[in-house]
Amino acid sequence: MVFTFKNQYLQGVYDKTAKCYANEPEFLQAVGEVLQSLEPVVAKDPSYETNGVIDRIVEPERMISFRVSWVDDNGKVQVNHGYRCQFNSAIGPYKGGLRLHPSVCPSVIKFLGFEQIFKNSLTTLPMGGGKGGSDFDPKGKSDGEVMRFCQSFMTELCKHIGADTDVPAGDIGTGAREIGYMFGQYKRLRNEFTGVLTGKALSYGGSLARTEATGYGLLYFTEEMMNVMKNDTVKGKTIVVSGSGNVAIYATEKATQLGGKVVALSDSNGYIYDPNGINLDVVKQIKEVERGRIKELSATSLCRVQHRTKSTKNPLRSWLQMVQRLLQKVQTCRLHRKQSQYSRRVVCCLAQQRLQTQAALQLLVWKCLRTANVCLGHSKKLMQS
Repeated sequence: MVFTFKNQYLQGVYDKTAKCYANEPEFLQAVGEVLQSLEPVVAKDPSYETNGVIDRIVEPERMISFRVSWVDDNGKVQVNHGYRCQFNSAIGPYKGGLRLHPSVCPSVIKFLGFEQIFKNSLTTLPMGGGKGGSDFDPKGKSDGEVMRFCQSFMTELCKHIGADTDVPAGDIGTGAREIGYMFGQYKRLRNEFTGVLTGKALSYGGSLARTEATGYGLLYFTEEMMNVMKNDTVKGKTIVVSGSGNVAIYATEKATQLGGKVVALSDSNGYIYDPNGINLDVVKQIKEVERGRIKELSATSLCRVQHRTKSTKNPLRSWLQMVQRLLQKVQTCRLHRKQSQYSRRVVCCLAQQRLQTQAALQLLVWKCLRTANVCLGHSKKLMQS
């Protein structure tokens, strides 16, 4: 995707970045989208150009790449790529998660680190932006294999992080188990007990409600959005949540507490649909304790399972088509005629990472799907199939 700008300064910055990182499409798209949103601001204040603020903000301060060698359960040595992008520390130490997923590459890490700058600054806390991870896939690995990978990964990463330098966190594929292994290795190598990683368990320095924070926050935002826009609430609504990991689980929990009914969850293998509402206790057992797949829920309830196939060319489109089919079956929401304009809007927040985000909520408060306008926020690069 090529971006064009009315502002010549921004156009020059983007063209220079595109030339330098021509093989990093995810990063270039993130830069282009952010610069588009900044164009009115830069046009009004020439000091951004005079001081080269945008030039500096799109270039990471440091990009670290390293080899991660570990031994699997069969005694064979495996090798993965490890990364840490320390993007910007203008207002504080680098802060951002560690993603463990086969899709991880320099372009993905840089685009996530770039956006992390702005996410962290909006908290009003003194935190810079960074991101890291590896193309290691924890799915299907034993606890021993995950531990040996994490220890090898931290053996190199520990040289570049610290409580006042860079504080990594969890992300896709990096939960409390992985953070625990990494923190143990860091403590062993540095001989110090410091808050160098967030997302730790409560027994060794973790924060209360950290586990629930992102999922709960999603619902608090949604509740406020509905209240401001239509003087409405989540109560009585039928809801679809994309994902079944940490964020999705606690988004489901809070949606239920607020009076909504979550009827579908998903993972990379497919989705489950239960018109009577998802049994969250069983989901927690499967995903948090057994580390299984969401399809296993079908064995304990009457929900329907739909598997994803490798032949699907566009996972984002497939997911939206699935949501449309679900919407046609859900008839629990009845809106007054005067709300018909709002009922034609389908709000889809499909997130990977991230934000870290990273589960999505789709409120089923619409009347007519065929005339819906789908708002995707970011592009399909943010969608984890």
